[in-house]
Amino acid sequence: MKRRLILSSIFVLMAAIGSASAFAAARREPIPEVPPTQAMPSPADLRDFRYCEVIPVFRDKLTLQVEVYNTLGQNDCPPALWAKLDAKAMEKQYGAVAVKLNGPRHWVLNRIAGGGATAAGKIVNFGGIQMKQVAVLETKVWQSTVGDKFYQENKVHRTTTFFYRKNNRVYELVSAKGDVYMMQSYAQIADAKLTLAALASLGASLKLPKGWSYRTRVLAEDVELKAQGLAYVINDNLYNSYQKVLPR
Repeated sequence: MKRRLILSSIFVLMAAIGSASAFAAARREPIPEVPPTQAMPSPADLRDFRYCEVIPVFRDKLTLQVEVYNTLGQNDCPPALWAKLDAKAMEKQYGAVAVKLNGPRHWVLNRIAGGGATAAGKIVNFGGIQMKQVAVLETKVWQSTVGDKFYQENKVHRTTTFFYRKNNRVYELVSAKGDVYMMQSYAQIADAKLTLAALASLGASLKLPKGWSYRTRVLAEDVELKAQGLAYVINDNLYNSYQKVLPR
């Protein structure tokens, strides 16, 4: 039995590498930077503000580089243009292993401050929708990339502070180990009708791992959720996104 398990693991690894090697000949086209011609100043309160992301994945030998582009500051992800984006066509255009269309989404925080490369990211254009590069992360070809697996941590390289204001309701996952993840945005990907008001009873719709729980609470004071170069992010089974709360 042990020998069969070892062989099975080897075959899985070989399959992953073999699958990735199919893209070895793909010619990567850098996503061109464009002059910023779209601007939508962020509202004073981002709570329930709509946005979208495009996430292209590139391969370099056994490493996958994941780039994250976000509409915040440029536009509110125009529905008609977003609906026309073709992930498969974009994969061919840029020589990407995959392109993920991550949205529409709505923030549940109140304000964001970015620093370092996060604040200085380049502006690109996807089908008439300008976006800013906000994060880059790397993973191996046999591992999952961002959002591929639910309730699994993804390491995202970014420098941000998320502000949650006193008297606002927050939504959290608590792992079996006691780690707390605070929701940063809810998604209308799996459930196009999901609303901010529905998050209070979201727990009934989640397929939580054993020992995990979902909770909501009203903040008694302002909260700052910081990522100083690295954030640990997970998705639930409806693609709602949460960031890990680290000890102060």
